[in-house]
Amino acid sequence: TAAPSLHAGGGTAAMAAPCHPPTRFHRVHGTNVRLDASRTRATRVESFGNALCFSHEPLEPGQLFLVEIDEKERGWCGHLRVGLTALDPQSLGSVPEYSLPDLVAMGDTWVFAITRSHNRVSVDGQEEPTPAPAPLWEPELRIEGVRIPRDKLVGRSRPGRYSHLLDELYRTNVLPPTALRSRIGVLYAPRPDGTADMHIVINGEDMGPSARSLPTARPLYAVVDVFASTKSVHVIQVEYGFPSLQTLCRLVIQKHIVHRLAIDGLDLPPMLKHFCQHE
Repeated sequence: TAAPSLHAGGGTAAMAAPCHPPTRFHRVHGTNVRLDASRTRATRVESFGNALCFSHEPLEPGQLFLVEIDEKERGWCGHLRVGLTALDPQSLGSVPEYSLPDLVAMGDTWVFAITRSHNRVSVDGQEEPTPAPAPLWEPELRIEGVRIPRDKLVGRSRPGRYSHLLDELYRTNVLPPTALRSRIGVLYAPRPDGTADMHIVINGEDMGPSARSLPTARPLYAVVDVFASTKSVHVIQVEYGFPSLQTLCRLVIQKHIVHRLAIDGLDLPPMLKHFCQHE
């Protein structure tokens, strides 16, 4: 799989990062977390805290660590938290109970609490204006010179009896950030001064720089806190480079149908119908 392209200063010269191995969680994690055998699924098995997870390796510039919400648990206040840390998880004497404030208080850590709304917040604490949502058929997400195919980044609800009522949301990819199947990721984008900005991506949309002046000279690990009402997440492997022909075909189909249930009436192979509806 090709790596993301970084275009310094908006120029045309591309700096190719090394090819990335599949992303997964670190063996070091909170005491209430259970990982599956592949270390790509993290589930909190009790209480609402002690569920901190880290990426197995430091992230490369422009590399997105992306997870999908698999399971929720009622009765708790709060949701998933994501961010970056320059602390090596292996060097931690014990994993803190919470990312906020415990891990952040240890220094060189930047964590963002995901909420049902108001996730587009700038570093000075003021909410940024919300731009018009990008439609699904815009193939690339661009963040300060980083380009990532958008398709894998978007969480999709399952089509059902009343899907046609929700399809305007489906088309504008505004699945609620804390909903099941929502996809949330974190990356850092280098700046000309040698530092980087941290960006949170929710269902294919960049929330803007939620932290600035991160030290790119030090390894930066992704932080995922499976907190409170978020009970289980799994890692989504991000594809870099050009979208596949299959993906481009789906985008064209989705652009022209009335609603997703109409895909059932198309003369397409069953696997392609499934892919168009909710993969």
